[in-house]
Amino acid sequence: MTINRVAGAVVMGMASLGVLSPAKAQTGQAAPPAVGVMETVNRPVTQSNEFLGRIESPDRVSVVARVTAFLEKRNFVEGAEVKTGDLLYELERGPFEADLAAKKAQVAQLQATLANAKLTTDRARTLLGGPAGQQSTYDAAVANQQSLEAQVQGAQAQVDLSQINLDYTQIRSPVDGMIGRTAVTQGNVVSPSSGVLTTIVSQDPMYVVFPVSVREALILRERYVTRGGFKAVVIRIRLSDGRLYEQAGQLNFVNNTIAQNTDTITLRGTIPNPPLYERSATQGSVRELTDNEFVTVLLEGVEPVEVLAIPRAAVLSDQQGDYVYVVGDDNKAEQRRIQLGQSTSTVASITSGLKLGEKVIVEGLQRVRVGQPVSPGPASALLQSSMKATADDAGGQKASNGIGPKPVGNAP
Repeated sequence: MTINRVAGAVVMGMASLGVLSPAKAQTGQAAPPAVGVMETVNRPVTQSNEFLGRIESPDRVSVVARVTAFLEKRNFVEGAEVKTGDLLYELERGPFEADLAAKKAQVAQLQATLANAKLTTDRARTLLGGPAGQQSTYDAAVANQQSLEAQVQGAQAQVDLSQINLDYTQIRSPVDGMIGRTAVTQGNVVSPSSGVLTTIVSQDPMYVVFPVSVREALILRERYVTRGGFKAVVIRIRLSDGRLYEQAGQLNFVNNTIAQNTDTITLRGTIPNPPLYERSATQGSVRELTDNEFVTVLLEGVEPVEVLAIPRAAVLSDQQGDYVYVVGDDNKAEQRRIQLGQSTSTVASITSGLKLGEKVIVEGLQRVRVGQPVSPGPASALLQSSMKATADDAGGQKASNGIGPKPVGNAP
């Protein structure tokens, strides 16, 4: 058999098997993968940012002794709530009462001498108009009277000081609040150098203080300053056990300096702290918030805002950041890099990378490759209902600051 005959036989055999048939090759290609798509839409989202903070009492008083004396009585129950003016400690009063009486007697003596000096001055003034009167006598009487008047004023000041020291023997509460344990028991000598006898912290309302990075503070200022400033946000608190505190607070202060070591600025708000139970049902008032308590602060916008939203399941991530797949006019998959804004576990808000009405692939992502054709169809009813529930929510979705675990999704 010649070489030409062998080659012709090979060609004939391949043709009979369909290897060289264009029609056969065309029918053997896989169909484009079916994917579920949804159009980008505007949804109402209540923006929220999370920060770590602490509870602080607006009024914190360290009770100290102002005079040196024996402590005779303690008139409060440790851990109870006290009112302004309540008598806390009673010190020995005897020595101070005696000192006050002596000072008052000195004032009385000087007042009697002053009364006699005034009579002498009046007589000298009368004689000054006659032949027996001398100017020098009158001048001396006036000087003596003025000197005695000054002595009376000085003695009266000593009386006032003694009265103040006597009042200091009764130590009263300067504020309403919860009182702590006592550091000194009765029978001991206390003095200004004895240190703090006890502390009192106010209970209602409370401060919530939290640091915010300068970058985040600029974002918050841009977002809320034109919507009412402090009135455009509310403060909510998540307690250490994960519960959301039922009372809402109001932001009222931004510090005037930035901490250099952390590049943060301190914000503060007030939040109610009413009793949890009736006083008759407990030994004292029980309240939810405690001074220096560690909490999570949620800074939420009062009014929801319209944002470009897609299902969170459509967002994928790789080392370069977040992205989604969209369907182009020719039904080919395109990759779009996006920037996430305020988002929830089910809805992702988009700040850049997408336009309103674009078709985003939300289902069948594992079969999508960039530039390849896809067969788009409506997303499942479950995804559509979750997005609709977001729009129908009267208060809008409570969005997080986007910090946290990324959504489920695998980069190709």
